[in-house]
Amino acid sequence: MFRLSTLAALLLATYSANADQFAIKASANVAHSADTLLLLVSPDQLNTNPQLAAISKQENFSAEHGKTLTWLAPAAPYAQYQRVVLVGAGESELLTPYQVSLLGSTVAHSLLNSAAHTIQLDSTLLQSAIAQPELLAQLSHGINLASYTFNRYHTDDEPEKIRNIYLLSRELTATEQRLAQINALTEGVVLARNLINEPANGIYPETFVKQALELRKLGAKVTVLDQAALKKAGMGAHLAVGQGSQRPPYLVIVHWEGSKQQPLALVGKGITFDTGGYNLKTQADTLLRMTSDMAGAAAVLGTMHTLAKQKAPVNVVGLMALAENMISDRAYLPGDVITAGNGKTIEIINTDAEGRLVMADALWYAEQNFKPRAIVDIATLTGSKVTALGAYYAGMFSKDEQLVAQLTQAGVTVQEKVWRLPLTDEMLPELKSRIADLRNTGSTTGASTAALFLQQFVTDTPFAHLDIAGNALSSSNKGLHTEGGTGFGVRLLTEWVLTQQ
Repeated sequence: MFRLSTLAALLLATYSANADQFAIKASANVAHSADTLLLLVSPDQLNTNPQLAAISKQENFSAEHGKTLTWLAPAAPYAQYQRVVLVGAGESELLTPYQVSLLGSTVAHSLLNSAAHTIQLDSTLLQSAIAQPELLAQLSHGINLASYTFNRYHTDDEPEKIRNIYLLSRELTATEQRLAQINALTEGVVLARNLINEPANGIYPETFVKQALELRKLGAKVTVLDQAALKKAGMGAHLAVGQGSQRPPYLVIVHWEGSKQQPLALVGKGITFDTGGYNLKTQADTLLRMTSDMAGAAAVLGTMHTLAKQKAPVNVVGLMALAENMISDRAYLPGDVITAGNGKTIEIINTDAEGRLVMADALWYAEQNFKPRAIVDIATLTGSKVTALGAYYAGMFSKDEQLVAQLTQAGVTVQEKVWRLPLTDEMLPELKSRIADLRNTGSTTGASTAALFLQQFVTDTPFAHLDIAGNALSSSNKGLHTEGGTGFGVRLLTEWVLTQQ
């Protein structure tokens, strides 16, 4: 992992994955002791520098976005460096902040196998329309996310060597301020990734609660409803899912009141392990992935961490419905009828359709107790969403056109893209039960009927459901993601919230 640092005042962020510390700063001075120089260049800038043009022509380097060219012991004016790496930015006028963060991931990958200890990153040759503070912030964001590792349980790894990257800035104060904001976002994503990557004996409802309570240090209000409080509130759907486990369920509420505006509500599914219950999951590889069935709750907690750390001028409440879906003599059964917080009765057709049950009570609680101006939930909810969209998009379900437009734009901006899928009352007959108000599964359209089920627990509030099944885990290192938990949703939800001020 890299330590992004400079000669200015320290802005420190501590992550918990392997007790490393990553400091992000900006420097107005060239680090003459650097052994490696990274130069960000666009194709047109190659032709303005005779030395760069000659070397690039010889090596057939055209400065395409994400391409690199490395040489050693260069001639002046780069003689003080042992190694020089050109990082292609592509056409600079076409750069977006997200594409700059991808350049940061390119930087991280270019250094992974090098022995470089002190690196100077110089973007001053890049004449981009993006302001330099934002450019450097997005670079650092990409470097940190692409170099993320989770090795808490490795006992044979050598300690990682801290390496220093000096970011050259002409606007030191503004750059430091923007770095502090983006660093908070990086921390939020890393928090979500850490939670998702933990095994089920590391993160379960009680230990997730402890992680949430840490946000009190940032000034957030954290409220925890335990099993007794859930029962008192009548949240029988949530309780039913958790009753088969020795580890009791919780509803965690994190409130960041950075303004007096009517709040926004974020609701996350937090099934810390999902056996499927008596409708047992039978594929071994599927069961292994079920430690990530709390990725929605992790995304909400990561978002709330980001907003609190940024001291964002927004009023947001995040609710995380936590439970283990286990098999025991106490577990709920197919055919049971349970009563949700809003009084609706639900026939259990499939105990593996448990996420929508805990979410139903959390959605109802959010609307009743906080009167939000909009509710967005996020959950690894259905396999049918993966069949429809894979990991390319999150599934978005909403009847509110304004909310659809807002979330779509936020997804495009940060490249955590969403794709709208049907949410229509013509599917309601699929949720009709012979013996109760609702059944917990439809018979055909799995992702849409799951969303429609959730809609029954929100009355008058603009509502959107995000199904991130398939988005929560990555099978390889690609772009900003590393293998394992992605933290998908933190950047999307943070962008959406901040644009609703």
